[in-house]
Amino acid sequence: MTDPTVSLDKRLNAYRPDRADESLRGLVQAERFVPGKPMRIADPVVDVRSEPRGDAPITTQFLYGDDVLVFEDDNGWCWIQNERDGYVGYVVDTSLDRRTGDPTHIVIAPRTFVYPGSDLKFPRTKALSMGSLVTITGGEERRGTLYAMLPSGEAIIAKHLVPIDEVAEDHVAVAETLMHTPYLWGGVSGFGIDCSGLVQLALLMTGQGVLRDSDMQAASIGEAIEPDPDYHNLRRGDFVFWKGHAAMMASHSTLLHASGHTMSVTLEPLRDAIERIAYLYGKPTAVRRLT
Repeated sequence: MTDPTVSLDKRLNAYRPDRADESLRGLVQAERFVPGKPMRIADPVVDVRSEPRGDAPITTQFLYGDDVLVFEDDNGWCWIQNERDGYVGYVVDTSLDRRTGDPTHIVIAPRTFVYPGSDLKFPRTKALSMGSLVTITGGEERRGTLYAMLPSGEAIIAKHLVPIDEVAEDHVAVAETLMHTPYLWGGVSGFGIDCSGLVQLALLMTGQGVLRDSDMQAASIGEAIEPDPDYHNLRRGDFVFWKGHAAMMASHSTLLHASGHTMSVTLEPLRDAIERIAYLYGKPTAVRRLT
């Protein structure tokens, strides 16, 4: 019998009183258990909401090419889970499409355009963010520019892509390419990003899948380290967490983060950030280092 006192994180587990993921049978209580239908995100950036309505809070975003499982499709909204990070929420049903083929490449530029053919003078058809997944069928060159061709006949600047199994070495260097990107609550893309979204996207590009929200990251990334009283033992790449905020060290004394203070991805002396944030949220709650 399911223990009613057990509560799984609903951000990472698809269950409600009336319906739940089949894989959770025996772990949660629900009137009906259903398998997830495999689908794929077909819009460049899709807002994920806490409830199936347009004015509900945005909890995160999914990117073009993300594979998802659909547990409900009702009245224009789909209740889904992202297979990449496990996040659960509601998206409009027009943002999904069936899966056809396997993605071969990932976007490495902060933002890139998709053209109707291999010519940058053509009007763009869409714009994709870093981290988007695409299927490339070949290449074409025009006026010295190499284009990667999609099955639709559309084209992307080839140097904005790498094969899906090719990863960056330095997550901080990835995050630095997103400098001045606007801060967006729930954002995970090169068009708008929040603090934990920046951490997640930067690590994704180095081949390291991590959870979405700052509390999840503070409990799971790498290993915890004990900072000295002045935080002098921190180094580039370390992560600093406050209650509700995530950041990474660009050097032993400089913080790189998506800041609600500047409303952008920015650099800030760690000492200044600690003093500024303390009066609202207290001192950092955790420091973690990749192993």
